[in-house]
Amino acid sequence: MDPDIGLGHWLARRADLSPNRRALTFEGTTWSFAELQHRIDCLAADLQAGGVCHGDRVAFLGLNQPAFFETLFAAARLGAIFVPLNFRLTGSELSFIVNDAGVHTLVADAQHRQLVDPVRDELPVRRFVSDSGADGWEPLRDDGPSLAAADPVDPDEVAIIMYTSGTTGRPKGAMLTHANLWWNNANAMHQFDVLEDDVTLVVAPLFHIGGLNVTTLLAWQKGAEVVLHRIFDPAACVEDIARYGVTTMFGVPAMFLFMSQVPGFDQADLTTVRTLVCGGAPVPEPLIKLFNGRGVPINQGYGLTETSPMVSFLSPEWSLAKLGSAGRAPLFGEIRVVDESNRPITTPSTNGEVCYRGPNLMKGYWRRPEATAAAIDPEGWFHTGDVGYLDEDGFLYIADRVKDMVITGGENVYPAEVESVLHEHPAVADVAVIGLPDERWGEAVVAVVATHDGTEVTLEDLREFAGERLARYKLPIRVEVVDVLPRNPAGKVLKFELRERFGAG
Repeated sequence: MDPDIGLGHWLARRADLSPNRRALTFEGTTWSFAELQHRIDCLAADLQAGGVCHGDRVAFLGLNQPAFFETLFAAARLGAIFVPLNFRLTGSELSFIVNDAGVHTLVADAQHRQLVDPVRDELPVRRFVSDSGADGWEPLRDDGPSLAAADPVDPDEVAIIMYTSGTTGRPKGAMLTHANLWWNNANAMHQFDVLEDDVTLVVAPLFHIGGLNVTTLLAWQKGAEVVLHRIFDPAACVEDIARYGVTTMFGVPAMFLFMSQVPGFDQADLTTVRTLVCGGAPVPEPLIKLFNGRGVPINQGYGLTETSPMVSFLSPEWSLAKLGSAGRAPLFGEIRVVDESNRPITTPSTNGEVCYRGPNLMKGYWRRPEATAAAIDPEGWFHTGDVGYLDEDGFLYIADRVKDMVITGGENVYPAEVESVLHEHPAVADVAVIGLPDERWGEAVVAVVATHDGTEVTLEDLREFAGERLARYKLPIRVEVVDVLPRNPAGKVLKFELRERFGAG
């Protein structure tokens, strides 16, 4: 037999096997697996009645909440494709993604309808649904008639289109199949223990692959409980670890740093925590030692949206011996480093582009065959755009980013997108955006600006100017003014010179 590993099937099967186990706890309310599945099937029936068919796209916009999961799994029950939207984007940024994906039905929470309403006339959406129906929004229905039967899916069908920005500033939709998500979790289960009695605390944004598919879906496959927070609040995280007996949690280094700075952290009860899983950037040695001192080991990983997300994993036993490493490839996956001619580099500690191949690698970019061909070579290797090396033991180290991407607080920021907006400021003659080390956020978005003669510009000026078109996390938090940007003979800005010049600022 060929087992059905589709999102819409395995959670329903889990509800059959573990109907009364605690599945989801949110703001004081807990749903069992049977109760959660009932809500999913009621929403699926409503979506179906509203015209959603196999292959249609259903999007969700909002903070972390049960409706995110209900929409995800309801879409999967119909063979539809889920499109999670970044609630930090502006209306114009959302408009591009919704149009690119061809979204049939958009589900949004009441808090974020205001982002959609000004651009509604630009969208292909046929149905607008919200948790409180009003002003042209239909109410979300997670009770009432239940779906009669789920629509079977092939493992290689697309389950989720998750948008990730490109170097041109235009987001690309990574097509993650049902099999991609399943195999990622198969890899994860072989990297760290996942138990039926686990309680995983989920606070990272669910529209990110890390928030959705590091511990969350994995816990439900095992029949474990998810404790969901609407947003990340470090004090609430520390408090709920003891309240709910949390055993696992995913976050970026900044999250764990902020938790460690909560007043009373030294006395906080962390005895139930078995492991923390950290991604987005290497974990600083002092933070590793701090949590180790509390009896809490940190697992580290490196991944991307396109790989669902696992590329490599560093277990706690190696965290100090291989400090700064991103770990080794998972059981079902391969890593290699290649030179500019795409030839594998076999000499240890020699930089090249990091490539990955495995069953959790995306199907490609939605409606972007050229971008797909550029990213995945004929042998099936995905070119990450990151520069790194493998040491003599096969541990991966990330050295730089080919695409100049900045990772701030776990969010990907692409300089080309920010630069295109800042260039339009009347005082800006030239601008380069770079990432520089930052103790709080991992990297800071820094704008290096050359101004027109007789003009001046401040950080506040640039943030106010760009704030209407860019999400807040993309806005620079530091500005440096120069007479002229350094460029090579081809006209390319020498960003490494800017990093060296201002890195100690």
